[in-house]
Amino acid sequence: MIAKHVSMKTVQKSDFAGLVKYITDEQAKNERVGYVAVTNCHTDRPEVAITEVLNTQAQNTRSGADKTYHLIVSFRPGEQPDDATLKAIEARICEGLGFGEHQRVSAVHHDTDNLHIHIAINKIHPTRYTILEPFNAYHTLGQLCEKLEREYGLERDNHQGNKLVSEGRAQDMERHAGVESLQGWVKRECAADMQAAQSWEALHQVMRDNGLELRERGNGFVIQAADGLAVKASSIGREFSKAKLEERLGTFEPSAEHVERAAQKPRKQYDKKPVRSRVNTVELHAKYKADQLNISGSRTAEWEKARAKKDRLIEAAKRSGRLKRSTIKLISGAGVGKKLMYSATSKTMKAEIEKINKQYLKERQEIHEKYQRRAWADWLRAKAAEGDQEALGALRARDAAQGLKGNTVAGTGPLRPQAAAAEQDSVTKKGTIIYRVGPTAVRDDGDRLKVSRGADQDGMQAALRMAVDRYGDRISVGGTPAFKEQIAQAAAASKLPITFDDDALERRRQELLTQTTTKENDHDRTDRGRAAGGGISGSGPATAAIPGAARAGQPRADAAAAGRASKPNVGRVGRKPPPQSQNRLRRLSQLGVVQLASGSEVLLPRHVPGDVEQQGAKPVDGLRRDIFGPGRLSPQVAAAADKYIAEREGKRLKGFDIPKHSRYTDGQDGAATFAGIRQVEGQSLALLKRGEEVMVLPVDEPTARRLKRLAVGDAITVTPQGSIKTTKGRSR
Repeated sequence: MIAKHVSMKTVQKSDFAGLVKYITDEQAKNERVGYVAVTNCHTDRPEVAITEVLNTQAQNTRSGADKTYHLIVSFRPGEQPDDATLKAIEARICEGLGFGEHQRVSAVHHDTDNLHIHIAINKIHPTRYTILEPFNAYHTLGQLCEKLEREYGLERDNHQGNKLVSEGRAQDMERHAGVESLQGWVKRECAADMQAAQSWEALHQVMRDNGLELRERGNGFVIQAADGLAVKASSIGREFSKAKLEERLGTFEPSAEHVERAAQKPRKQYDKKPVRSRVNTVELHAKYKADQLNISGSRTAEWEKARAKKDRLIEAAKRSGRLKRSTIKLISGAGVGKKLMYSATSKTMKAEIEKINKQYLKERQEIHEKYQRRAWADWLRAKAAEGDQEALGALRARDAAQGLKGNTVAGTGPLRPQAAAAEQDSVTKKGTIIYRVGPTAVRDDGDRLKVSRGADQDGMQAALRMAVDRYGDRISVGGTPAFKEQIAQAAAASKLPITFDDDALERRRQELLTQTTTKENDHDRTDRGRAAGGGISGSGPATAAIPGAARAGQPRADAAAAGRASKPNVGRVGRKPPPQSQNRLRRLSQLGVVQLASGSEVLLPRHVPGDVEQQGAKPVDGLRRDIFGPGRLSPQVAAAADKYIAEREGKRLKGFDIPKHSRYTDGQDGAATFAGIRQVEGQSLALLKRGEEVMVLPVDEPTARRLKRLAVGDAITVTPQGSIKTTKGRSR
């Protein structure tokens, strides 16, 4: 575990609101933001906490320092502490720095190979309005991390501070941007020759051979590249500080004039090339440089198109307004009425122009984000997300990419090119692809798969199917015993044709598979016995026969079957009906019903029809209430859903920014996003978003009350039976 303070170089750029929006922004990813917590504020909503914190910071007018403290707590690859542990670690670290009473907003991120927490802390105390700057925070954080690693059984990290600040920043740049820093390049390419130089002239020659220059600046030396980028000489090594060099070579002698330097071309020079990896990225980096050169021109061209479109739309709106005013002028009538019409026309035109300008600004922002300059690693990620296998291979070949650890699924056979059909969520800088399968996230590093979040039965089965598609039928499983047991249960439940390379795990899979098969065979034998015997034995409703059919000489089972044939949505005999179909009067039609108006009226023999023996079984659904089984909606419910859909579609066709709405139908089961609850004519309608379309599913009141506990955007799953499952709580 590593805790690091991210400081702002410029105080004016510090922005608590921007930081909170960044750490809570999902960035169109399902697997990015975990839990979000607000501490020591009068609200639990981050957007409201921003206002409260900014008001608190405004109370301190004396300090000109940065009033926001950005802290990142990162865990080793494969570590997935639960939310309670993460909250406890966050609280302990903040208290250790002295921020226990300060306002803060924290968010857990899962979109990288290392789970990490972002903590935005207000350095202004909420009641005293004094600013706190932790002293020697680096060492304090190291000691806190060591203690927390022991207490929570986390993997140990090295917290000894044996590097300079500049050296740490250079390594961070190489790790995140994927390109060589000037400091790292000089260390690798020039340090040995610099150490071997025995005079100032020899040292300057080493600099010239590598496209560098040694200069005096302040009280020390700097090494400057041809593009003007410079680093301290002492950051390359302590032996290159001004004091050490003058002690070894004498008083500093500046380099000769640039005459001979201009005549001599350097043998090599710093060029911001990608860090060394296990594959050749020369051609790929050339594409990257060409792409970056074309960004400005492409962005300007797109902006020009958007501006021209805006001008056309505004001119069309003004033309429409002029036409309306000309029409009003021709209308004869009182001046007051015409004045109101002129006012309404002007108001409509202004609203239309305002809408056009807002859309233009939105398009400009989208173009800006699309054509932003990217670092080398970010460009590789973007290309890999688009399906570029060469870029994905370059990410996975970096030294930082060390593969997935923990609960993993892999194969022993050769890798197959095709992958299982799954929704790709994002790609990390180490080349790990994150797939989304319902509420479960499956990570793929090219060699193995890992079920990281929401590890339910469906997620385990999805990981196994992906492993079969990629590696074949012989599967290797690594991780905890509990995870292996879950995998064995998922393999038995899905009946996939696989074999585990672990003998104990394979025996467990076969044992579970045998149990599952035995239970299914028992159910099948029971069902066949019931069908042959005419139903469940006993005196209950299941044994009731239709009198007319029995008297006609037909077997009782045939009579019962004839009665069932007239009833819609009758399932297999003996199976428990779903919850929505329990406690109904489905078998009421098999009862002999006699209406007795008074005590003097009874059923007499003459009331029996003469052709009773030829009557047979007839449907008597008239005695039953309206029953709408699975997949069937009552007219009132269907009308409410259709009314809401028609209203939304009408607005969408008029130009409103509303996604397409349609009624949920059979076959649309699977993962979706909760988009809210609506009430139409007393009927509750659940809105389920999938892609750019919203499905409208009528639900009952208990389900509606439970769904109201969800937040818009939560992941849900619709079963083939039409019920709703969520990641928290029970099925609906």
